[in-house]
Amino acid sequence: MKAVHFGAGNIGRGFIGLLLSRSGYEVCFIDVNDRVVSELRRRGEYPVILASEQRETLTVTGVTALNSVSEPEEAARAVAEADLVTTAVGVSILKHIAGTIAAGLKLRKQGNAEAKLHVIACENAIGGSSQLKAHVYAQLDEDTRRWADQTVAFPDAAVDRIVPLQQHEDPLQVVVEPFYEWAVDQSQMFAGFHKVAGVHYVDRLEPYIERKLFTVNTGHCSAAYIGQLQGYATIQEAMKDEKVAGHVRSVLAESGALLIAKHGFAEAEHQAYIDTTLQRFANPALTDEVSRVGRSPIRKLSPGDRLVSPAAQAYERGLGYDYLARTMAAALFFTAPDDAEVEELQAYLRGAGPESTLAKYTGLGVDHPIVQAALRHYEELNKDR
Repeated sequence: MKAVHFGAGNIGRGFIGLLLSRSGYEVCFIDVNDRVVSELRRRGEYPVILASEQRETLTVTGVTALNSVSEPEEAARAVAEADLVTTAVGVSILKHIAGTIAAGLKLRKQGNAEAKLHVIACENAIGGSSQLKAHVYAQLDEDTRRWADQTVAFPDAAVDRIVPLQQHEDPLQVVVEPFYEWAVDQSQMFAGFHKVAGVHYVDRLEPYIERKLFTVNTGHCSAAYIGQLQGYATIQEAMKDEKVAGHVRSVLAESGALLIAKHGFAEAEHQAYIDTTLQRFANPALTDEVSRVGRSPIRKLSPGDRLVSPAAQAYERGLGYDYLARTMAAALFFTAPDDAEVEELQAYLRGAGPESTLAKYTGLGVDHPIVQAALRHYEELNKDR
């Protein structure tokens, strides 16, 4: 079996590529990093180290790679011949890989017209595969779209594995936490699909996407924003401080109350999920920089993302959101080098002030109770700086 995976970065190699290889797929990575592509092609394998006391090393074999910029025809052909296509590129990059997938589908229609194909975007986003499908279909003619409706499925997925920024002498080595979760909406798949070992196939994906996004991602950025205000450089250092850890627990209690009310998670089960998440953040075998976790604050403050969405839904249900609002306020103080969103956010903040900034980037009106709560916290945090 052949799998094509877009994105040969740390998540692609240390998470998705690892599981695909262990399920018997030959994996062709498609990327634009010449060094990584050439090393994957030359060696055909790479090491994955689990960030645990044992530091277990797993060797991923049966891999190769293509550069989508210098080898566009080969990349499209790989898609045409694949049994499965996956991505881990970041949701903002999906539109840039859609052309290669569209070209591959056109070739597939000519030579492998009846074989079913699943394309799964493994991104930190709700409806990532659906977004990718829209980008791909925009580059297909009507006849090819009709063919794809019958032979190509884009099931949405939820993925979770902490893979910190890292540099090694070996450009292919990657360190990942032992915990992972990959859930795929099987209701959007063709009957008889080949299961990937380690994937959780579910009939309703939204509860799993929101549980992960509103717990792991919400908690992670809360630790980053509050942690940086306390002067910490890494998440692990920050989580040792009860001021930070206590804030994160309170945030996750708010998002957890929403998840329990909305999706019917058992309270004890969800509390266990929160406890596991907090242990993951504090994992001493991982060094995860606050500057990485807090990056792209505008995206993290956007209406459908990890802070505003659970807060707004909690508000609508009459549930608490005060600690979520405090994290929103802390995001306005966040700094990181070479982050265009930080620069934009800070420039707007200097010109318009915190109230207008919160209203603009959260998509909520200036009079909205969440914005007003965040504004109060901003003023308090500003006094303590």
